[in-house]
Amino acid sequence: MRRADRLFRLVQILRRRKLCRACDLAEELEVSERTIYRDIRDLAASGVPVEGEAGVGYILRDGYDLPPLMFDAEEIEALVVAARMVQSWTDPQMARAAGDALVKIEAVLPEKMRGLIGGVPIAVAEIAQEPIAISMSDLRRAIRERNLVDLDYTDAKGDETRRRVWPLGMLFFGSTWLLACWCELREAFRVFRADRIRGMEISTSKYRPVPGRSLRDYLISEGVEGEILNGIGR
Repeated sequence: MRRADRLFRLVQILRRRKLCRACDLAEELEVSERTIYRDIRDLAASGVPVEGEAGVGYILRDGYDLPPLMFDAEEIEALVVAARMVQSWTDPQMARAAGDALVKIEAVLPEKMRGLIGGVPIAVAEIAQEPIAISMSDLRRAIRERNLVDLDYTDAKGDETRRRVWPLGMLFFGSTWLLACWCELREAFRVFRADRIRGMEISTSKYRPVPGRSLRDYLISEGVEGEILNGIGR
């Protein structure tokens, strides 16, 4: 790997993780820890806001943006496959957004690489899902904006309840979309199947983040670890 490519990857890793140890960076980039120390020093000298020290770890301060850089063929393939999954497994609004994103990506590619967008030889089949009565687009907006939500829910036994929840995030398991929440009634994390939500009212009231009640906290409580957590905020 060229040194310029390694430095770019190093910054990308630092951007998606909260704290990175030199030994972990060295393993992922397949270089020595001595090389990582040198690369970190050079990045800092060039103005990249890396903080930390050997033996503790490194972080990249928030707000740092890389200059525009080009995708390689493998990255384009990953983006196209991800977009096809979104188009096949989500609702029409998100599917449309995925298609629009690919158009924007294609527009910034050099001419010789534009054919890669439509030429990725990987198909994604649609998955049969139970019909969902609520607007997934509205639900995602409530998650983004931290609106309180009142749910009318029917559980597996057919019992109906109404819950006021803090919507934390969506989870996808095979053919089922789940809503992960903090439930005010139970004062605990709860997960609701989207196809069993019969009605939904999004309040104008918002909840304030509380330590121990985030999507990340829920995933950790369920034993999730590793790369899945790297993109989930605290």
